Amino acid sequence: MLRISWKPKSKLNIKPGFCLFAIALCLTFLTNACGFGFNQSLKPLRVGITSWVGFDIALYAQASGIFKQRGLKVELIRFENQQDSSRAVMRGSLDAAFTSFWDVMQVDSGDSKPLVLMTTNISAGADGIVAQQRIKSVANLQAKKVGAKLGTVNHLILLEALKVNQIKPSNVQILDYSNEVSAQKIKEGEIDAAILWEPMLGDTAKSINGNIIYTTKQVDSLVIDTLMSSDKIAKAKKAELKQFILAWFDVMHAVETQPKKVFNAVGKQLGQTGEAFASNYAGLKKGDMTLNRRMFGPENRLKSAKEEIIQLLKSDPRHNRVIRQDVEIDNSLINEVMAEWKP
Repeated sequence: MLRISWKPKSKLNIKPGFCLFAIALCLTFLTNACGFGFNQSLKPLRVGITSWVGFDIALYAQASGIFKQRGLKVELIRFENQQDSSRAVMRGSLDAAFTSFWDVMQVDSGDSKPLVLMTTNISAGADGIVAQQRIKSVANLQAKKVGAKLGTVNHLILLEALKVNQIKPSNVQILDYSNEVSAQKIKEGEIDAAILWEPMLGDTAKSINGNIIYTTKQVDSLVIDTLMSSDKIAKAKKAELKQFILAWFDVMHAVETQPKKVFNAVGKQLGQTGEAFASNYAGLKKGDMTLNRRMFGPENRLKSAKEEIIQLLKSDPRHNRVIRQDVEIDNSLINEVMAEWKP
């Protein structure tokens, strides 16, 4: 904090009113100096992001100046997939990344531990399974060809659906296809079903006159998206990450109070209409304080989700991934932020 020493000389004839004004001016300056000094001391943040409606909502913080108001300079760096962005965090190339809890559980090992700092959203209808017209339910997938990229969130969606319907993963033939390839293959009739997310899920169902036989709305889904970092980075950049999470809750508040403005601003940046973005975002439970209290609070949903994800990964080893047992769920920072944030 800036220190100012003020003492009038005895020979000067200073009126009492002027003294009070000068003192008030100094106090105002000191208050502002403290605030500006804190903001200016924050280091830039490099945050990985992939194209997903639950993450893209953060673009509003750039467009509206929320990051700037929080004293942050944030560089959102685009990645094709969440495995790469998670890996970049663990290697120290990024400070944090928006990624699924599923991907955090499989991130490459290093000399630090992966750390989950916040929940950004949970899928509640935005992901699902589209099938050919003759297939009416998940139960009909036995011995069928299903397109899903092994080891990704799409694989998780399928395993979650199979578990609910008491079908062993080994009874389904999984074709290791990406979203785009799966959508094309089902249109060509080469596979029976595909794991997709909106808007591709609904668009594909219409194009093949097929059925959406499952969505994440049917369960308390494990398709949980997060903000992750590493224990080393979180310690070194705690102040910056705290302000970033505060900015996130600013965005969530804006979604609650002025959704049209938010969706239009984000849609514009993505080259789509605000209505289209809003429709896709409607398939999520947004990562506001209510959700984060559930995930990090006494119920500790993230902890139980972690154990369920480990069991699902073990149930279908075709992914060939190493399961991380040392993922830390840090509730100290998120609880500090939630206690401090005010609209």
